[in-house]
Amino acid sequence: MTHSEQPHPGPLLSCRALLNGTDWTALATAGGTGESLPAALALLTSPDPLVRRSALRDALGPVTHQNTVYEATVPVALHVAAILDHPVVTASDPGHRADGRPAHLTLVHLLKWLGDTAYDADDACVALEERLYGPGYLDDHAAMRAFRDARPVMFSAVRKFLDHGDPDVRHTALVAAIPLVEHPALVPHRTALADHARSLLVTSTDRHHRDRALNALKGWGHDVGGLETTSDVAARERCARLAAAHAARQGGFSQDPPF
Repeated sequence: MTHSEQPHPGPLLSCRALLNGTDWTALATAGGTGESLPAALALLTSPDPLVRRSALRDALGPVTHQNTVYEATVPVALHVAAILDHPVVTASDPGHRADGRPAHLTLVHLLKWLGDTAYDADDACVALEERLYGPGYLDDHAAMRAFRDARPVMFSAVRKFLDHGDPDVRHTALVAAIPLVEHPALVPHRTALADHARSLLVTSTDRHHRDRALNALKGWGHDVGGLETTSDVAARERCARLAAAHAARQGGFSQDPPF
């Protein structure tokens, strides 16, 4: 695979096919090429949780820097999507939370990374880049374009966890799914995601999850008046103040803080 070629966003390939069929040395990362990525990605399904923890850093770190989508980001994201339902990943990790519930640390970490990366390639980011650099931004950024084209494939993997028994898993899956359904082919899924977002807002106190769910519902035209708490309102007002202050420093040009 050359710099100009990106994985085709057709059916989700197996993790083995992605590892063996990608020319990792030809793809840029934050600090060089993706030469070391296949070994790290393969260890994400190790039965040893300590090995997996190290692999998470080694596999995702090189393509996680300054909210940038690198050439190697797309095959890494597709590999992550391909292993979400791997038995090792879906199994609970040793030990439990303080409340006694089993922890799915690897699965939650992978879903969170996929969602964070999807937000780095969402419509708001593209709009900001076009305001900064002019129309046609995506024409000159093949990696960003390829990631956005592959969103339906990633969504097909993430959606399986929207009804997971562990609230941490299903809420993280929802937050990951929200930016993915900006893809035109996925717009019909927003209705189901809105129901999941309402359920999250009834039960979750996680600030990040609540902000993402509320922003999604508002963006899709839903009334959130009965779902917002005083904490939500305070967070929204704080966000608005930060945005105004940032705009003042930038001479009136700003993007809302990523809360």
